[in-house]
Amino acid sequence: MALTVKELLQARGEALRLKVLAGSRGLERSVRAMEVNRPGLAFMGRMERFRAERIQIIGRGEESFLKRARIKTLLPVFKKILNYRSLPCFVVTGGLGIRREILDLCERQDVPVLATSLGSSQFIGELHSFLEDRLAPFKYFHGVLVEVYGMGVLIFGESGAGKSECALELLKRGHFFVADDLVKIKHLPGGVLVGEPAKKELGSYMEVRGLGVIEVKSLFGIGSVIEQTRLELVASLELWRGGRLYYKHDRVGTTERTKNILNVDVAHVQFPVFPGRNLASLIEVASLNQRLKNRGVHSAREFAAKILEKTAHHDHAH
Repeated sequence: MALTVKELLQARGEALRLKVLAGSRGLERSVRAMEVNRPGLAFMGRMERFRAERIQIIGRGEESFLKRARIKTLLPVFKKILNYRSLPCFVVTGGLGIRREILDLCERQDVPVLATSLGSSQFIGELHSFLEDRLAPFKYFHGVLVEVYGMGVLIFGESGAGKSECALELLKRGHFFVADDLVKIKHLPGGVLVGEPAKKELGSYMEVRGLGVIEVKSLFGIGSVIEQTRLELVASLELWRGGRLYYKHDRVGTTERTKNILNVDVAHVQFPVFPGRNLASLIEVASLNQRLKNRGVHSAREFAAKILEKTAHHDHAH
């Protein structure tokens, strides 16, 4: 994943109070790393661990060094830094200035130098959260994404399994709608999966068989739709075909099923679908049960352990 310096300016330039000081011809350079770099050691000529692919932050410490350093020593070092093709840009923080000679060199080499009035720590924090969101690996899935008891649930199932009807029933019960049909799942640092609509502008629309397309906000209120949720449970609705499917399911629930999404294992429940089953209630209970499991409480295992204990006690008595 990547975005250009120009796209960064368009998306967050105003919020981050950014302006271009030099190198405007290089605004198509790519930003590929979520992290930023403080290039103090590189300015001293120590290039061994220089992370050129990151946005380079010039804060108070770096600016102070650049101001004091002899320009004859500084310019050859800066030329070396600017030769890295992966270098996206420099950002001078806290309303600080930068030497004219360096700006001229960056202008000639088409390396953008941006300035912000925000202090280094505030700027880095806000930039990092934006880059984390924009550069995170992602994948599209067909399904419906809802939030049930604060937990993101992705409902899968073949056409006609009742995904949208199930989501509608959950909405009626006060849960939240995130996306229908095409869901974008992003992998954020720390193994966190976040789901959102593939197209933000279509975020509150849902297609229901027999009704067509409905607007969730208009029907259930503006508070019924949220922009994104942390994905913690996958629910598969599987059409029941004459009993065969039902008996392959784990009756007790001691088997832990997971679905691998973007290299993260997510808890996975499978529900056979047949007339009369209240799938919304089952998803509610599955969400509550998963919350318990996340806290280390595993009802099915406790039940199995009690049965084994009772059986062993019974055998011992005989």
